[in-house]
Amino acid sequence: MPEVASKPVYLVDAYSDPVVVRIEGRACFQNSVCLRDFIAELLRQGKTRFVLDFQNCASMDSTFLGVLAGAALELKKAKPPGSLVLARVGQRNLELIRNLGLHRLLIVDAGDKPLSFDKCDTPIPCTNQNHTELENARLVLEAHEHLVAVDEANRAKFQDVLAFLKNRVEQK
Repeated sequence: MPEVASKPVYLVDAYSDPVVVRIEGRACFQNSVCLRDFIAELLRQGKTRFVLDFQNCASMDSTFLGVLAGAALELKKAKPPGSLVLARVGQRNLELIRNLGLHRLLIVDAGDKPLSFDKCDTPIPCTNQNHTELENARLVLEAHEHLVAVDEANRAKFQDVLAFLKNRVEQK
């Protein structure tokens, strides 16, 4: 069982333009901080074009989607503005993206451009998996606030989560 837990979820080609990230398995709050930190570091290095390959993405949660929203919001601020493309998304994941209004912020590739994901073989280093409960609460809260920033209708969907997490963060 330990080998399954240690299997990387995000494989990247950080030297391509755009930077390509292949998602392998479940994209969720437990591994979203790695992707957030990876994108933030590349933004600091001046990279502003990203493609995420969802072909092998088994599932995703709202925290992961909030991390994507936060990255897309940061990329919009870049000069010139950057881009975050979601490729080979699949019907179920596309429904989740549209349900939260992210299709208005991110580029969902219709598959009309040839893309290569062959060189995505480097795992994103995830050295910070031992976050405290408070750090995890802050990450999840920030991600859900990004979802509300993208579409105000998301506030009603996540009001209980937001209230719980704000209370949790403020107690510490």
